[in-house]
Amino acid sequence: MSIMNKTVIRTMELLYLFTDHPELTFQEIVELSGMPKSSVYRMLLSLEEMKFLEKKEDTKYRLGTIFLTFGHLVSSRMNIRQIAEPIMRRLHSEVHQAVNLTILEGDEAIYIEKIDELQKVKLYTSVGRRSPLYGGACARAVLSFQSDEFIEEYLERVEFIAYSNNTITDRKQLLASIEDARKIGYTFSKSELENHTASIAAPIYNSEGKAIGSLSVAGIEIEFSDSAVEHLSEKVKAAAKKISEGIGYEK
Repeated sequence: MSIMNKTVIRTMELLYLFTDHPELTFQEIVELSGMPKSSVYRMLLSLEEMKFLEKKEDTKYRLGTIFLTFGHLVSSRMNIRQIAEPIMRRLHSEVHQAVNLTILEGDEAIYIEKIDELQKVKLYTSVGRRSPLYGGACARAVLSFQSDEFIEEYLERVEFIAYSNNTITDRKQLLASIEDARKIGYTFSKSELENHTASIAAPIYNSEGKAIGSLSVAGIEIEFSDSAVEHLSEKVKAAAKKISEGIGYEK
Protein backbone atom coordinates (compact mmCIF):
# COMPACT_ATOMS: atom_id res chain seq x y z
CA MET A 1 0.00 0.00 0.00
CA SER A 2 1.45 3.37 -0.97
CA ILE A 3 2.00 6.27 1.43
CA MET A 4 -0.68 8.25 -0.43
CA ASN A 5 -3.20 5.45 0.02
CA LYS A 6 -2.44 5.22 3.74
CA THR A 7 -2.95 8.96 4.11
CA VAL A 8 -6.27 8.82 2.30
CA ILE A 9 -7.46 5.88 4.41
CA ARG A 10 -6.46 7.59 7.66
CA THR A 11 -8.15 10.79 6.59
CA MET A 12 -11.34 8.86 5.84
CA GLU A 13 -11.09 7.23 9.26
CA LEU A 14 -11.13 10.69 10.80
CA LEU A 15 -14.22 11.67 8.81
CA TYR A 16 -16.00 8.45 9.77
CA LEU A 17 -15.70 9.45 13.43
CA PHE A 18 -18.31 12.11 12.73
CA THR A 19 -20.93 9.53 11.74
CA ASP A 20 -21.29 8.74 15.44
CA HIS A 21 -20.30 12.11 16.88
CA PRO A 22 -21.82 15.42 15.69
CA GLU A 23 -18.84 17.35 17.05
CA LEU A 24 -15.42 16.53 18.45
CA THR A 25 -12.50 18.37 20.01
CA PHE A 26 -8.96 17.90 18.76
CA GLN A 27 -8.10 15.73 21.77
CA GLU A 28 -11.20 13.59 21.31
CA ILE A 29 -10.27 12.98 17.67
CA VAL A 30 -6.77 11.93 18.71
CA GLU A 31 -8.10 9.54 21.35
CA LEU A 32 -10.81 8.00 19.15
CA SER A 33 -8.54 7.60 16.12
CA GLY A 34 -5.48 6.35 18.00
CA MET A 35 -3.28 8.37 15.65
CA PRO A 36 -0.34 10.61 16.61
CA LYS A 37 -1.26 14.20 17.40
CA SER A 38 1.00 15.56 14.66
CA SER A 39 -0.69 13.42 12.00
CA VAL A 40 -4.17 14.33 13.20
CA TYR A 41 -3.26 18.02 13.21
CA ARG A 42 -2.02 17.95 9.61
CA MET A 43 -5.06 16.04 8.38
CA LEU A 44 -7.46 18.35 10.18
CA LEU A 45 -5.81 21.38 8.58
CA SER A 46 -6.26 19.83 5.13
CA LEU A 47 -9.88 18.86 5.80
CA GLU A 48 -10.64 22.37 7.00
CA GLU A 49 -9.03 23.90 3.94
CA MET A 50 -11.10 21.69 1.65
CA LYS A 51 -14.29 22.50 3.62
CA PHE A 52 -14.87 18.89 4.70
CA LEU A 53 -14.62 19.97 8.34
CA GLU A 54 -15.43 23.21 10.12
CA LYS A 55 -13.87 24.43 13.33
CA LYS A 56 -16.25 26.57 15.35
CA GLU A 57 -15.48 29.22 17.95
CA ASP A 58 -15.76 26.59 20.68
CA THR A 59 -12.78 24.83 18.97
CA LYS A 60 -14.88 21.76 18.22
CA TYR A 61 -14.88 20.23 14.76
CA ARG A 62 -18.03 19.46 12.78
CA LEU A 63 -18.67 18.14 9.28
CA GLY A 64 -18.59 20.91 6.69
CA THR A 65 -21.60 22.03 4.69
CA ILE A 66 -19.96 20.63 1.54
CA PHE A 67 -21.48 17.29 2.53
CA LEU A 68 -24.93 18.80 2.07
CA THR A 69 -24.00 19.53 -1.52
CA PHE A 70 -22.68 16.02 -2.12
CA GLY A 71 -25.67 14.49 -0.39
CA HIS A 72 -28.08 16.52 -2.48
CA LEU A 73 -26.32 15.55 -5.70
CA VAL A 74 -26.31 11.84 -4.89
CA SER A 75 -29.94 11.93 -3.78
CA SER A 76 -31.15 13.87 -6.80
CA ARG A 77 -29.25 11.64 -9.23
CA MET A 78 -30.61 8.48 -7.68
CA ASN A 79 -34.17 9.82 -7.61
CA ILE A 80 -34.15 11.07 -11.18
CA ARG A 81 -32.68 7.81 -12.51
CA GLN A 82 -35.23 5.71 -10.67
CA ILE A 83 -38.11 7.84 -11.91
CA ALA A 84 -36.76 8.21 -15.45
CA GLU A 85 -35.83 4.58 -16.15
CA PRO A 86 -39.33 3.17 -16.85
CA ILE A 87 -40.25 6.26 -18.86
CA MET A 88 -37.06 5.93 -20.89
CA ARG A 89 -37.76 2.25 -21.55
CA ARG A 90 -41.24 2.99 -22.85
CA LEU A 91 -39.87 5.68 -25.12
CA HIS A 92 -37.10 3.39 -26.36
CA SER A 93 -39.57 0.62 -27.16
CA GLU A 94 -41.59 3.08 -29.23
CA VAL A 95 -38.82 4.76 -31.21
CA HIS A 96 -36.00 2.15 -31.28
CA GLN A 97 -33.44 4.94 -30.89
CA ALA A 98 -30.98 5.42 -28.03
CA VAL A 99 -32.53 7.25 -25.10
CA ASN A 100 -30.20 9.30 -22.90
CA LEU A 101 -30.59 11.06 -19.57
CA THR A 102 -28.23 13.86 -18.58
CA ILE A 103 -27.93 16.26 -15.67
CA LEU A 104 -26.25 19.62 -15.35
CA GLU A 105 -22.88 19.61 -13.60
CA GLY A 106 -20.88 22.82 -13.74
CA ASP A 107 -20.35 23.79 -17.37
CA GLU A 108 -21.11 20.30 -18.65
CA ALA A 109 -23.92 17.82 -19.02
CA ILE A 110 -23.12 14.37 -17.69
CA TYR A 111 -24.85 11.24 -18.97
CA ILE A 112 -26.30 9.29 -16.04
CA GLU A 113 -28.47 6.76 -17.88
CA LYS A 114 -28.69 5.29 -21.36
CA ILE A 115 -30.95 2.71 -23.00
CA ASP A 116 -30.10 1.47 -26.50
CA GLU A 117 -30.91 -2.25 -26.49
CA LEU A 118 -33.13 -2.08 -29.59
CA GLN A 119 -30.97 0.31 -31.57
CA LYS A 120 -29.22 -1.33 -34.50
CA VAL A 121 -26.28 1.10 -34.70
CA LYS A 122 -24.70 1.89 -31.32
CA LEU A 123 -23.57 5.45 -30.68
CA TYR A 124 -20.67 7.01 -28.85
CA THR A 125 -22.63 8.11 -25.78
CA SER A 126 -22.15 6.24 -22.52
CA VAL A 127 -22.99 6.66 -18.85
CA GLY A 128 -20.41 8.94 -17.24
CA ARG A 129 -19.53 10.76 -20.44
CA ARG A 130 -19.54 14.56 -20.28
CA SER A 131 -20.48 17.06 -22.97
CA PRO A 132 -19.93 20.81 -23.09
CA LEU A 133 -23.20 22.69 -22.73
CA TYR A 134 -22.94 24.14 -26.23
CA GLY A 135 -22.33 20.78 -27.90
CA GLY A 136 -25.14 18.53 -29.06
CA ALA A 137 -28.87 18.59 -28.43
CA CYS A 138 -28.68 16.74 -25.12
CA ALA A 139 -26.35 19.23 -23.43
CA ARG A 140 -27.76 22.30 -25.16
CA ALA A 141 -31.26 21.42 -23.94
CA VAL A 142 -29.91 21.91 -20.41
CA LEU A 143 -28.22 25.21 -21.28
CA SER A 144 -31.06 26.68 -23.32
CA PHE A 145 -33.51 26.68 -20.43
CA GLN A 146 -31.22 28.22 -17.83
CA SER A 147 -31.68 31.83 -16.75
CA ASP A 148 -30.39 34.60 -19.00
CA GLU A 149 -27.88 35.47 -16.28
CA PHE A 150 -26.52 31.92 -16.21
CA ILE A 151 -26.17 31.86 -19.99
CA GLU A 152 -24.46 35.24 -20.12
CA GLU A 153 -21.94 34.24 -17.46
CA TYR A 154 -21.35 30.92 -19.22
CA LEU A 155 -20.64 32.67 -22.52
CA GLU A 156 -18.08 34.87 -20.82
CA ARG A 157 -15.97 31.91 -19.75
CA VAL A 158 -16.59 29.19 -22.35
CA GLU A 159 -13.94 28.24 -24.89
CA PHE A 160 -15.52 26.66 -27.94
CA ILE A 161 -13.98 23.48 -29.34
CA ALA A 162 -15.01 21.84 -32.61
CA TYR A 163 -15.66 18.15 -31.99
CA SER A 164 -17.12 17.31 -35.40
CA ASN A 165 -18.45 18.91 -38.61
CA ASN A 166 -21.32 20.91 -37.11
CA THR A 167 -20.19 21.74 -33.59
CA ILE A 168 -21.39 25.22 -32.65
CA THR A 169 -18.32 27.36 -32.05
CA ASP A 170 -19.83 30.82 -32.49
CA ARG A 171 -21.52 32.88 -29.78
CA LYS A 172 -24.20 34.32 -32.07
CA GLN A 173 -25.04 30.92 -33.50
CA LEU A 174 -25.35 29.47 -30.01
CA LEU A 175 -27.65 32.27 -28.85
CA ALA A 176 -29.81 31.80 -31.94
CA SER A 177 -30.05 28.09 -31.18
CA ILE A 178 -31.04 28.83 -27.59
CA GLU A 179 -33.73 31.25 -28.76
CA ASP A 180 -35.15 28.63 -31.14
CA ALA A 181 -35.15 25.98 -28.41
CA ARG A 182 -37.11 28.19 -26.07
CA LYS A 183 -39.74 28.72 -28.75
CA ILE A 184 -40.26 25.07 -29.69
CA GLY A 185 -39.40 23.40 -26.37
CA TYR A 186 -36.60 21.15 -27.58
CA THR A 187 -33.17 21.11 -29.20
CA PHE A 188 -32.02 19.31 -32.33
CA SER A 189 -28.49 18.56 -33.49
CA LYS A 190 -26.75 16.87 -36.38
CA SER A 191 -23.05 15.92 -36.38
CA GLU A 192 -22.20 18.18 -33.45
CA LEU A 193 -20.30 15.77 -31.22
CA GLU A 194 -19.84 12.90 -33.66
CA ASN A 195 -20.27 13.00 -37.42
CA HIS A 196 -23.34 11.38 -39.00
CA THR A 197 -25.32 11.29 -35.76
CA ALA A 198 -28.39 13.26 -34.70
CA SER A 199 -30.23 13.93 -31.47
CA ILE A 200 -33.40 15.53 -30.13
CA ALA A 201 -33.59 16.61 -26.50
CA ALA A 202 -35.98 18.29 -24.09
CA PRO A 203 -35.27 19.79 -20.66
CA ILE A 204 -36.11 18.22 -17.33
CA TYR A 205 -37.18 20.53 -14.50
CA ASN A 206 -37.01 20.03 -10.73
CA SER A 207 -39.56 21.06 -8.12
CA GLU A 208 -38.16 24.60 -8.13
CA GLY A 209 -38.74 24.97 -11.86
CA LYS A 210 -35.04 24.85 -12.73
CA ALA A 211 -33.73 22.92 -15.73
CA ILE A 212 -31.47 20.34 -14.11
CA GLY A 213 -31.05 17.92 -16.99
CA SER A 214 -32.41 16.64 -20.26
CA LEU A 215 -33.85 13.62 -22.00
CA SER A 216 -32.87 12.79 -25.56
CA VAL A 217 -33.25 10.31 -28.36
CA ALA A 218 -30.23 9.85 -30.59
CA GLY A 219 -29.36 7.86 -33.67
CA ILE A 220 -27.72 8.00 -37.05
CA GLU A 221 -28.37 11.17 -39.02
CA ILE A 222 -30.18 9.59 -42.00
CA GLU A 223 -32.98 8.42 -39.69
CA PHE A 224 -33.81 11.97 -38.59
CA SER A 225 -35.75 13.39 -41.51
CA ASP A 226 -37.96 16.45 -41.02
CA SER A 227 -41.03 14.29 -40.49
CA ALA A 228 -39.16 12.03 -38.06
CA VAL A 229 -37.95 15.04 -36.06
CA GLU A 230 -41.49 16.37 -35.83
CA HIS A 231 -42.73 13.01 -34.56
CA LEU A 232 -39.85 12.26 -32.21
CA SER A 233 -39.72 15.73 -30.68
CA GLU A 234 -43.29 15.40 -29.40
CA LYS A 235 -42.50 12.05 -27.81
CA VAL A 236 -39.31 13.36 -26.21
CA LYS A 237 -41.05 16.43 -24.80
CA ALA A 238 -43.86 14.32 -23.39
CA ALA A 239 -41.43 11.87 -21.75
CA ALA A 240 -39.29 14.70 -20.32
CA LYS A 241 -42.45 16.26 -18.90
CA LYS A 242 -43.36 13.00 -17.15
CA ILE A 243 -39.90 12.78 -15.59
CA SER A 244 -40.11 16.41 -14.46
CA GLU A 245 -43.48 15.78 -12.86
CA GLY A 246 -42.09 12.67 -11.21
CA ILE A 247 -39.43 14.71 -9.40
CA GLY A 248 -41.89 17.37 -8.27
CA TYR A 249 -42.18 19.85 -11.12
CA GLU A 250 -45.55 21.58 -11.41
CA LYS A 251 -46.61 24.03 -14.09
